[in-house]
Amino acid sequence: MPVYCKKLRLLYLWAGLALVACTDPSSVAQTAQEPKPQIAPQQVMRSFGPGQGVRLTREPCVGSYYSDRLSGDFAGYIKLERFIEQMVNEHGFEREYLLGLFSQAKRKDWTLNYFARSDKRSKKPLSPGSWSRYRAKFLGQERIGRAVAFGRRHKTALAQASEEYGVPGEYILGIMAVETSFGKHLGTHRVLDALTTLGFDYARRGAFFRDELRQFLLMARSEKLDPSTPKGSFAGAMGLGQFMPSSFRKWAVDFNRDGHRNLWDPEDTIGSIANYFVQHGWQSGKPVVAPLRIKKPVPLKVGCNTRYSVRSLQQAGLGFAQSLQTKDALCLLRLRYYKTDQYLIGYPNFYTITRYNRSTHYAMAVHELAQVIRQKL
Repeated sequence: MPVYCKKLRLLYLWAGLALVACTDPSSVAQTAQEPKPQIAPQQVMRSFGPGQGVRLTREPCVGSYYSDRLSGDFAGYIKLERFIEQMVNEHGFEREYLLGLFSQAKRKDWTLNYFARSDKRSKKPLSPGSWSRYRAKFLGQERIGRAVAFGRRHKTALAQASEEYGVPGEYILGIMAVETSFGKHLGTHRVLDALTTLGFDYARRGAFFRDELRQFLLMARSEKLDPSTPKGSFAGAMGLGQFMPSSFRKWAVDFNRDGHRNLWDPEDTIGSIANYFVQHGWQSGKPVVAPLRIKKPVPLKVGCNTRYSVRSLQQAGLGFAQSLQTKDALCLLRLRYYKTDQYLIGYPNFYTITRYNRSTHYAMAVHELAQVIRQKL
C-alpha cells in the first residue's frame, strides 16, 4: 500500500476516535423517548447552599399515576398543592405522580357530616345508661364466639406474642374484637379518600389528618402498596387492628417473618398489637382495674385521663375493695348504668389500653371481653 494511503487511513481513524470521544452519552440516550419515571427509583438533589446538597433516594412508588396538574374533586385546593410540594421536597416523591394520584381522590361528604355530628355529641355529658348501651354493642355472644374461634385458630401466634411481649393473648383478642370483630368490619372507605377529605376539609383536626396522609404515602411506598388500593375506616384506620398510618410506621411488626408488615394478616396483627401495648407502657403481670366502695358522692373528677395517688383517693373518702400497694398514679373511673353508677380505679395497664382509643368505655369493653375470652379458651 502506498505511504500516503496509510497516512490518510490513520488520519480518518484519529478523526473517528475524536468524534466518539466528544459525543455526549446523554444525547444518545435521548434519541428514544423514555417513559415518565414516576415508578422507577431515582436520585433527587436538594440544595442547601452554594456547593452543598443532600442526595435523597426516591424509592419506587406503585401505580402508574401521572398528571401535570391537580384535577378531580380536589382541583384548586391550594393547601393540597402545597402538601404535594412538601412531599416532593422533603421525601423525594415525584410531583407528577402525586398530582395524578390526588386527581383520582374522592371527597367524602358523608365522612365530614359524620364528624360534624360526632363533635356535637362529644360535648354532652354522659347520661345514665351510657355504659350499659356501649357494653351491649361489644359483649354480645356473636362477637365473643368469633373471638374464641379466632383464638383457637391462632393460638400458636398468640402464645408466642404473649411470651415475647408479656401481653396476655386475651387482651390482644379484645382489641380485635372491638375494632373489627376479627375482620367483619374492616371498613369500605379508600384510605386515600378518607385522609385527603379530612386533611383538607375538616378544620378542627385537619393538621392531624394531613400528617396521617403524609405517613400513609410513606407507608405505601415502603411496603410496595398502590396508595389508591387500601381500604379502611372512614377515618383512615386500617386492618384487623385498625392502625392509623403513623401507628403502622411506628409500631407494626412483621410477626410472621415474611418480609412485609401486613395488618390484614392475623399473625402480623397479633404481634403488632402486642408491640403497641408494650411501647405504651404495658406492665406484664399487673392488674388492669379494681372496684371501689362508694358511700357518698365522689368529689373528684373522673375519666381515663385523671391521675390520683392512693393517698389522695383515701383522703377523698373512697374505699378500696382490696388492699392497694402501689406508687403508680391511678385513674378514677365511673361507669353509668341505667339505675346506678359504678366506680373503679384504673391501673397503668388500663391507661395503656386507652392509648389505643382514648375512651373509658372502649378500654372497659376490651377488658371485659378479655375476661370472658380467657374463660372460654
